[in-house]
Amino acid sequence: MTRHVNLSEYAAREIVPGFHARFFHTELVTLAYWDIREGAVLPEHSHPHEQTVNVIDGVFHLTVDGELFKLTEGGVVLIPPNVPHSGEAVTDCRVIDVFSPVRDDYI
Repeated sequence: MTRHVNLSEYAAREIVPGFHARFFHTELVTLAYWDIREGAVLPEHSHPHEQTVNVIDGVFHLTVDGELFKLTEGGVVLIPPNVPHSGEAVTDCRVIDVFSPVRDDYI
């Protein structure tokens, strides 16, 4: 089934301080459209979902299993399931994350 949405119609939710997202869910994935404030820190965590991080704008430092990635516009990192990761916005950022399977905790 084809679906069309306008993300501006979705309310943004603050998941951790400085991390605001609009979520879109399909049967198989969750897409998270993040607006992240400069200096916001994502504490280390892990989850059973595969995650693809796509930096659209800004500079974001992502640490995955102890390895630091300095991401800028166009930077993409795949995080396997259950791997610890954390991050920090060096500047204001726009990021799109894709999670598989669906993140029920974000519905």
